[in-house]
Order: sequence, then C-alpha cells, then structure tokens
Amino acid sequence: MIEKLEGLLKRYEELTEKISDPQIIAKQEEWRALAKEHASLEEVVNCYKEYKSVVKEIEEAKELLKTEKDKEMEEFLRAEMDKLEERERELKEKLRIMLLPKDPNDEKDVIMEIRAGAGGEEAALFASDLYRMYTRYAERQGWKVELMSTSPTELGGFKEVVFEIIGKGAYSKLKYESGVHRVQRIPVTEAGGRIHTSTATVAVLPEAEEVDVEINPQDIRIDVFRSSGHGGQSVNTTDSAVRITHFPTGIVVTCQDERSQLKNREKAMKILRAKLLEMKKQEQDQKIAESRRSQVGTGDRSERIRTYNFPQGRVTDHRIGLTLHKLESILDGELDEIIESLIAEEQARKLAQSEE
Repeated sequence: MIEKLEGLLKRYEELTEKISDPQIIAKQEEWRALAKEHASLEEVVNCYKEYKSVVKEIEEAKELLKTEKDKEMEEFLRAEMDKLEERERELKEKLRIMLLPKDPNDEKDVIMEIRAGAGGEEAALFASDLYRMYTRYAERQGWKVELMSTSPTELGGFKEVVFEIIGKGAYSKLKYESGVHRVQRIPVTEAGGRIHTSTATVAVLPEAEEVDVEINPQDIRIDVFRSSGHGGQSVNTTDSAVRITHFPTGIVVTCQDERSQLKNREKAMKILRAKLLEMKKQEQDQKIAESRRSQVGTGDRSERIRTYNFPQGRVTDHRIGLTLHKLESILDGELDEIIESLIAEEQARKLAQSEE
C-alpha cells in the first residue's frame, strides 16, 4: 500500500509542476486533462501526507519516552501516543478505502427513469412520490434536475418519468437506487381503507458522452409527431414530439415535453446513449459474474431493494437490512443515511475481497 501511495505522491508532485508550466497552460486541452488528474489525486495525497506526519510524530514520541525520566511527562507522552496511534489507524483505513478500484462512471451525471409497476393508479402516484424524493435529494446536494420525458396520469401520477441529475459524483451516490421500490399504504383510490402494496421500478443510468457510445446513423429511425396530453388531446399544433428507434437493440425512446423538435431530439439521443452505455456495462458485469454477485445491488431493475411502509412510518432497505422510522423525511429527500450505509457496505465488501 505504501509503495502505491508513494507512486501517487510522486505523480501528484509532477502534475503540480506541469500545470504551472506556461508552455502547458498555453495548450488548453492538455492542461485541462492534467488539471483533472491533479484534482483527482488531491484528496488521497493530502490524506497520505497527514498519515506520514502522524507516523513521524509517533516515532518521535517513542524516542522521547526512551530517555524521559519525569513520570508526569511520561504519562503525557503516552496519552499523546495513544491519540496519535488511533489517528494512524483511522487514516490507514481511510487510505485503504481510497485505493479501492473506482467505478469509472462515479463522477458522471445520471439519467433516472422511474416507471409505475404493479398497482395501477396507486403505482403511478408512488412513481410521482419517488420523483419528488430524488429531486429534493438533488436540491439538498446542490445538483441540478432537468425533466426529459413524462407520461402523466389523470390523478397526477406518472406511468413513466425520465429526468437528468447534473452534479459532481451524482452516479456514485444514486447508482444504488436502481431496482424495485415497494410501497405499502391505503391508496387515495381505496374506499374501504385497506392497505395495498404497489411497486415502481427505478433505473439509474450514467450519462454517456458521444465518445462512450458510438451510434451509427443507419442504425436508428427518427419519427416526429404531435405531442399529446391527457386523453390524447394535442398539446401543440406542430410535429415537435420525437421517437427514436435503435434497430440493433430494439430500444425505443420518445420525448415530447419540449415545444421544440430539436430539443426533444437532443434529449431522446441523450437517453438512448445512456441506455446503450448501460447495456454495455451489464454485458461487462456478466463477464465478471462472481464479482457482480458480491456487490451491493446496483443496476438490476428486477431486484426488490426497498419498502416504504406508511402505516408504520418506516423505510427498509432489504439489501443491507437497514430499517429507519423516518418515512416522511426520507420521502422529502433525506436519503443520506441510506446511501452512506450502502456505500459503507460496498466498501467493506471490496476491502474483504482485496484481502482474500
């Protein structure tokens, strides 16, 4: 581990010199790439520097103890050493986590797709609740949300809603949300007051750049038509809605929320690229199935991951057995405790694997 950290420190120092070099600053593209790498190493390098400093202080305290005759001073040094050794253990664990292989998509923006599952209108209303939960969570993180495509219902729910969340590290936190979400409550449509169980599926796709996914223009068909609202009535009088069909995969993407055909087309292409990147990722995951099985669920939209129980005011994440009795605040976007627990579980598994 120390050898690897020394290598990162050396690379960081090289990059510090390079990004200050006027000749490199003049080459903006090269400078940006180096500055990005420099920024990505900063946290681990600072942590390693602190670790080295603490180790040095421990050695100095040990040397002082060898010659110290004053009992009071000796007790003080031992107390200081205990604190330093505790800090050394904390930093060592932190560094081990920092050196774990990173998901290459972690820093990307995400496209989220929520679909009503079993439960009819109640499932559509639950899909709307989940959409609000994620938009509120994004606001708390300082991220931007952009609605891409909706299929609303008469009562204000969604058969499907697709939206983009733009923010540093969005995928690293939201990737654990993919799967089946289940709600248990008395629906507004239920006259008898019985508790129903409904579901919605969530898919979290890392946003794909054009360089990530190449789309052959001959592989797609683009159809334009008039946007329609509730009951099929025309929303506007121009053919602004766009449907893109990708022949090799059979994926069909429709966007009709914007009044501009160009904007709908751009959004539809963005969703298509993200879906194709996700398919590529799933193929890679299958090739390393053993490692995939040991991960906390991230991506399988058929896996039931969480239950929101209204009568008991609780939320349970089934993957890690976490139950929190704070349903209202979670649906208001306070997802940090759940997401941090999922990240910690994933890190613990990876650490255990690295030690095998």
